[in-house]
Amino acid sequence: MTVLTIRDVPDDVKDALARDARERGQSLQAFLLGVLQRQAAFSGNRQLLAEIERDLTEGGGAESDAQDAAELLEQARPETRGGEVGTSGAGGAA
Repeated sequence: MTVLTIRDVPDDVKDALARDARERGQSLQAFLLGVLQRQAAFSGNRQLLAEIERDLTEGGGAESDAQDAAELLEQARPETRGGEVGTSGAGGAA
């Protein structure tokens, strides 16, 4: 596992994040890990959408019998494939 350090965080930003973590019953570390996991999942979704758009453009568009886009996204998400990204809920304190 990797350790990240963020320098020069303004006190008001740290205080706001710590308050949000407390309101969720989490440590600041657990809260920030959740923020990073959600961002990583979002980034993965953007990449997937770009791949789908590229495939549709190169292929001339979707055929009438193409699978529903929402179903494809659901299947491609790591949490539905047993991955770790985005699986921690807001209630889990660490």
